[in-house]
Amino acid sequence: MKNTATLLITCPDAKGIVAAIADFLYQHNANILHADQHQDAENNLFLMRVEWDFANFDVDEASFSAALSPIATRFNMEWQLKLSQHKTRVAIMVSQYDHCLADLLHRHKSGELACEIPLVISNHRDTESLVKFYGIDFHYLPVTKETKAEVEATQFKLFAQYDIDLIVLARYMQILSPDFVARYPQKIINIHHSFLPAFIGARPYHRAFERGVKLIGATSHYVTEVLDEGPIIEQDIDRISHRDQVEDLIQKGRDLERVVLSKAVRWHIENRILLYANKTVIFD
Repeated sequence: MKNTATLLITCPDAKGIVAAIADFLYQHNANILHADQHQDAENNLFLMRVEWDFANFDVDEASFSAALSPIATRFNMEWQLKLSQHKTRVAIMVSQYDHCLADLLHRHKSGELACEIPLVISNHRDTESLVKFYGIDFHYLPVTKETKAEVEATQFKLFAQYDIDLIVLARYMQILSPDFVARYPQKIINIHHSFLPAFIGARPYHRAFERGVKLIGATSHYVTEVLDEGPIIEQDIDRISHRDQVEDLIQKGRDLERVVLSKAVRWHIENRILLYANKTVIFD
């Protein structure tokens, strides 16, 4: 298992930021493995991701904030330190469609997703046998309009019990309450089966077919209180023709959904995403 640290920085753009961070890491015996940055001139923002070998770094996690403080104060930085040894703990929520769930579980089992998946929650039992095949705990929590608040309270308890860092909605066909979303800011990733902002909400493939579109797509995004309008992480498209029926759109779309969602989850757990102004920066 690799032992690296990743520093994510957002601050007003200014001269000397890169030099200050590089010198700080050099002074503390860091071997930089990856570094990338982005400037947004319109918003006067500087965003940076730097990853280094943590094995011989002479500042431990507990002391890092104090050590970085002079530079952070000087440049008015918002920053996050992420250690690869602390694996992201992921909960997956799903309804009846299992294609995204199956893809995530397979990628996790093969080592492509370097996280832990201790928990799957569903409002149907259709995926229970698949989840148990992978040795993951499955919780069946059916939802009605009358029981929604009670069910969400149970879900919150499960997230705390399993020490969950990230919630992935792998075609979970329920709208989360504002309270749910507010509890986990920038920690809920959804897959929407259209190329947002087109066809938000339910039955987008049917609406795309009725509209006669020539391209369909899928979008992974962070969840906010406004339905399907959270910061977009990844999108992909496929061309269709007049010969394709709704069933063809759904099948082609499912292939897109798998890839788009798995990329979003991987980039999140690898700490490659910074958010600002309802947008994302994805670092290579």
